[in-house]
Amino acid sequence: MPSEHRLILKHVDQPGYTPDIQCYLRHGGYETLRKALALQPKTLPDGRVVSPQEQLREEVMKSGLRGRGGAGFSCGLKWSFVDRRSGKPIYLICNADESEPGTFKDKQILYKDPHQLLEGMILASYANDVHLAYIYIRGEFVEGAKILNRAIAEARANNFLGKNILGSGYDLEIYVHRGAGAYICGEETGLIESLEGKRPYPRIKPPYFPAVLGLYMCPTIVNNVETLAAVKHVIAMGGAEYAKLGTPNNTGTRIVCLSGHVRRPGYYEIEVGKVTLRELIFDPAFGGGLPDGRQLKAVIPGGASAKVFRAGERIRLKRRGPDGRETEQELDMLDLPYDFDTLVAAGSMSGSGAIIVLDDSTDIVAALANLSDFFAHESCGQCTPCREGTLWMAKALHRLTHGQGRAEDADYLLHIADNIPGGRTICAFGEACSWPVQSFVRKFKDEFIARGAAVAAKQTTPLAENEVAAAPRPQTATPPLAAAH
Repeated sequence: MPSEHRLILKHVDQPGYTPDIQCYLRHGGYETLRKALALQPKTLPDGRVVSPQEQLREEVMKSGLRGRGGAGFSCGLKWSFVDRRSGKPIYLICNADESEPGTFKDKQILYKDPHQLLEGMILASYANDVHLAYIYIRGEFVEGAKILNRAIAEARANNFLGKNILGSGYDLEIYVHRGAGAYICGEETGLIESLEGKRPYPRIKPPYFPAVLGLYMCPTIVNNVETLAAVKHVIAMGGAEYAKLGTPNNTGTRIVCLSGHVRRPGYYEIEVGKVTLRELIFDPAFGGGLPDGRQLKAVIPGGASAKVFRAGERIRLKRRGPDGRETEQELDMLDLPYDFDTLVAAGSMSGSGAIIVLDDSTDIVAALANLSDFFAHESCGQCTPCREGTLWMAKALHRLTHGQGRAEDADYLLHIADNIPGGRTICAFGEACSWPVQSFVRKFKDEFIARGAAVAAKQTTPLAENEVAAAPRPQTATPPLAAAH
């Protein structure tokens, strides 16, 4: 039977567990940091000397840890891109701007176990020669910012932050920076612009890869809250041991957010790839199934920007067996293992780990209109296809949901959505806003056509006799030349 594997969330929901440092220390907090700072240089058989920082980076690389913010990029590989030869300071930014609709996992760490995040950040900073780090937190997390500032003060008072941490000679400061609640600040270069006090317009990559030209045009690492919390466990367990959790290329644990039409919405920590969508939605250990009398209609597997799966959809995948041989399988979408690679191969993504379940009571057209309104509001407006396209899609869906639609609006929506992504915008927001429209309309096209056709039929219904008599007669316009004379 599937079950949770709590690693990051091991203590957070235990009775009496509190976010203060004394509670964290009683549960073994900061012991991993003590051991990491006590590491000595290691001499290899070939005579090469490996510094403690390099040893920590190698453990993260061995672990196979992938970013938990959305893209699923290798954490160790991201760290390896950092320009360490420029002579410029290196910065670390924790992306706590949890903005993706349906996502609420990072909030659990921020509010319930902030010192776990701080310990992960200090370890990541030490491993990468960082002496100044920031937590960029979503503006709506008012209490979260207060909790983090208290935790930073406690860590500093106990010599886990500041000058000469634990007598190691290593210095580090961490500051909390509150954003203004803009979704675009979840994109790392937009976040950096905002942190610098500017309008959060994402930067063009290349040349502005954060690892080379990030905060203040210096090398910068941007990692998600859950990713940095996982770093603590990678260092504590060792990279090879951590990699035994999960599945090949999808290692470790992951916190998923389950919402929508399920009996037990909430957050669950699982081994990556060891649990299927069916189990997450229907198993009593997780979602517990749909409300009585309801049938599954659709699943959004990775936050609002992920492409939707229709209930009963069959997915053809190439799977590699234990012998290394590749075979093709056809799976029901519910039987897809919840990992990074399988969901991408199936045409969607695990994204931010947010699973939104829609039952047969859902008005699909209205649901997409709601999402499109969100994306139209959150576009930064820097790129024309995104700025205009999001608005046009929102207007077309507003027509359909307010009795003014047309049968051809389904194709019109697809035409707009197909012309936003594909390298036409600076950042991935273009894809994020178009993927829901592309997938909702293509997979439920009959509902969009029917909505528009119903409106058109209503508008062309012949008037009754009394309505004809009462109908206003058109006024004859005066020709412009006649009016001039």
